[in-house]
Amino acid sequence: MQHCILLGAPVQEGASQRGCAMGPEALRTAKLAEALMELGHTVEDRGDVSPRVVPVVPHDNKAIHNLDEVSAWIDALAGQAHNAANSGTPIFLGGDHSMAAGTVSGVARAAAEAGKPLFVLWLDAHPDFHSLSSTGSGNLHGTPVAYFTGQSGFDGFFPTVTHPVDPANIFMMGLRSVDPAENAAMAKTDITLHDMRAMDEFGIVAPLREFLARVKAADGWLHVSLDVDFIDPSIAPGVGTTVPGGATFREAHLILEMAQESGLVGSMDLVELNPFLDERGRTAKLLVDLTASLFGRRIIDRKTKSF
Repeated sequence: MQHCILLGAPVQEGASQRGCAMGPEALRTAKLAEALMELGHTVEDRGDVSPRVVPVVPHDNKAIHNLDEVSAWIDALAGQAHNAANSGTPIFLGGDHSMAAGTVSGVARAAAEAGKPLFVLWLDAHPDFHSLSSTGSGNLHGTPVAYFTGQSGFDGFFPTVTHPVDPANIFMMGLRSVDPAENAAMAKTDITLHDMRAMDEFGIVAPLREFLARVKAADGWLHVSLDVDFIDPSIAPGVGTTVPGGATFREAHLILEMAQESGLVGSMDLVELNPFLDERGRTAKLLVDLTASLFGRRIIDRKTKSF
């Protein structure tokens, strides 16, 4: 059993619509802690992170919104994530996906101190691989993966990344909305992409099993970053970035069940939940159910597979 540490990140400054700031409380109301305790885990809720905003140098890209605020969130979350990762299994409650710039960089530091490479399972309709210069919308929830992998263009605007994640250690699933600038930038990296076309054509099990085998062979630390828009909006409407054609209920559960069976998961993000857009808590409850799958809930007991 694990000691799960809940850490709220009510950040909404990286998104185009307000509402994600209510996400952490919605997940608590949907009984996330209770679901984890029912599985035998201990739960410590450390409340919500609160950043200290300090002005940063203005960027030449005038489209960028809330640079000062997002930079402050990254700094605050990186420190809190590092601390939580050294104390248990952190589950970061978002909040828009810009929070991953802080949570993943903080966890990467903890993993490096433990002598483990960090691997990231990125479940999202978007790769979030924009630089500050390439983002056309200026919404900074589109930048975290570029940032925490140490891509250029963030120095002086975001906090320095002390332990960048090797792009070869990232496996993205469910992509179906990729900007040309992101596509070109990712083509220069070793990120593994398994978009919705690939999921439709080749399925989930074989490629995910191959990725988990790589994590195990490297004695790695696996971080799962789950964006609501990974899931089809017909069953997860509480998100401001809906993209039709997402993962089904069973596909999402299967991915998280397989990750749990690997025994490699050390931390998790739950991001982009916007309760203002939800239907009577439907999406929040689904995220709680999916988290339960990642932490051991199953329909029937099965022997743990060897990856």
